[in-house]
Amino acid sequence: MSSVTSNPTVVDPLANRSASLGTSHIEPPRGLFALRLREIWNYRELLYFFVWRDVKVRYKQTAIGILWVVLQPLLTMLVATLFFGRLAKLPSQGLPYSVFCFAGVVPWTYFSSSLLNVTNVVVDNQRVITKVYFPRLILPVSAALSGLVDFSIAFLVLFIYTLAYGIRPTFTILFVPLLLLLAILTVLGVGLWLSALNALYRDVRYLIPFIIQFWTLASPVYYSSQLVPQRYRWLYGLNPMAGVIDGFRWALTGRGPAPSSVLIASVAMVLFAVLGGLAFFNRMEGSIADRV
Repeated sequence: MSSVTSNPTVVDPLANRSASLGTSHIEPPRGLFALRLREIWNYRELLYFFVWRDVKVRYKQTAIGILWVVLQPLLTMLVATLFFGRLAKLPSQGLPYSVFCFAGVVPWTYFSSSLLNVTNVVVDNQRVITKVYFPRLILPVSAALSGLVDFSIAFLVLFIYTLAYGIRPTFTILFVPLLLLLAILTVLGVGLWLSALNALYRDVRYLIPFIIQFWTLASPVYYSSQLVPQRYRWLYGLNPMAGVIDGFRWALTGRGPAPSSVLIASVAMVLFAVLGGLAFFNRMEGSIADRV
């Protein structure tokens, strides 16, 4: 009588599980313009969370809350109308100066406030960056998108204000979403540069108020770009907000010629700023967690 001895095979369930899960490698972007849009799409819920968080923090424990979104551009318009419209008597392209000014203040307010938020967003989220991985590009994108809530409210007030003056919308209003997209890209293009620089050099944030103040005077917020001689108007359009404001004013009211030369130059400058900002931000992304 013979006996057969068999060696039982021991299976490690943890080993099989780890093999089935695979291994993920996190690497910095290899190309200068590597957007990794699929990765950003996979983190879309986090993007929504950052946007919603910024909106909630902005209105949490405020005295007048959402009214500030209306009062800020409205009071700016009233003061500018008094000094530039009544006293200085600046031309307003055949529009009531208050409408002319209000149509410039609303997109500029979105740009200036969003640019400030995008510049500080990396430093303000340094604890999150150093603890968990996610596409860093989500941070400036969320800061730029969160300002659209304020813009929508201010735009609604502006639209009602133009109707009160008897200005009815024409087909040109269809260009407003495109011009808003151009404003968002302008914020991102400039903000990507400044947010990365702010993570490297903390005194950059103190330059932003001065930059915005100078940029306001260099943009047609309170005056018409038609004051610029025709042969230099394309050069003036290298200021990307010149095309945004002129185009926004034209699209909303339907008055005056389309700002073709200024707008074309602004679009070209925005594309250059976005591509350069993406290249610089991607280059610094691998070291941002160590520097903040």
